[in-house]
Amino acid sequence: MKKIILIFVSLFVAGCSSAPPTIQEGPNAEVSFDGLHLVDNSVFGTAWADPDIDFSRYSKFMPGGAFFEYRAVKNTGSSRARSSQSEFYIDDAAREKLKELTSEIFAEELAQSTRFTQSDVRGQDTLIIRGGLLDIVSNVPPQRSSRGDVFLSQVGEITLVLEIADSMSDEVIFRAIERRALQQGGGMAIRANTVTTTAEVRRVLRRWATRLREGLDSIPAE
Repeated sequence: MKKIILIFVSLFVAGCSSAPPTIQEGPNAEVSFDGLHLVDNSVFGTAWADPDIDFSRYSKFMPGGAFFEYRAVKNTGSSRARSSQSEFYIDDAAREKLKELTSEIFAEELAQSTRFTQSDVRGQDTLIIRGGLLDIVSNVPPQRSSRGDVFLSQVGEITLVLEIADSMSDEVIFRAIERRALQQGGGMAIRANTVTTTAEVRRVLRRWATRLREGLDSIPAE
C-alpha cells in the first residue's frame, strides 16, 4: 500500500529535489482540516494526501469543474495614486478568456492520458478532478493610446488549488496548492500587453496540467 501511495505522490515531487516524497505520519504529522496528511518534498507549493487510499484501483476520471476568484482592486482615487498603482482590474473579456484557456489546456492534457479515460458516470474506479484559480492578480495597466509601451518583470500572479476526490463518496484524497508568478525566467522584463500576458498564462496552465497528467499516468494499474 505504501508503495502505491508514494508512486502517486511522486508525480508531484520537485524535479530539482533529491529528497523522496514523504507523507507525514505519526502523532506529529501535519493534518489538514479534512484528514489529509502533508506531503513533504512536493512539486507543488503544498500538497496533502490520504495515506490509506489505494490509488491503483482507479482508471477513470470525471471533470469536477473549476472556480475562479479575483483579487479586489482598491480604488486608487487621485491620478497621482493611479500612477503608482501595481494591481489592475481584470475585465469581463479577460476573465472569460482565462476560463476558456483553463478548460482548453487541462482538457487537452487529460485527453492524452495513457492510464485514465474520461467518464460521465460515477464508479468505484473513477476519480473526480476539480480545481480553481484563486487570488488572481493582474499587474498590466489598461491599454490606452496615450501611454507608451509598458515593460514588466511580472504581469500577474495566480494560485492553483487542485483536488482529486473519490467519485462515490466525494471524499477528497489529494489536494495541492501553488502560487505562481506570471513572468519569464530570470525576471526579464517583457512588454506588457494582451498577447504577452496570454502567453504567460498559457505557459503556467500548461505546466500545471502536464504535471497532473503525468502524475495520473504514473499510477500503476491494479
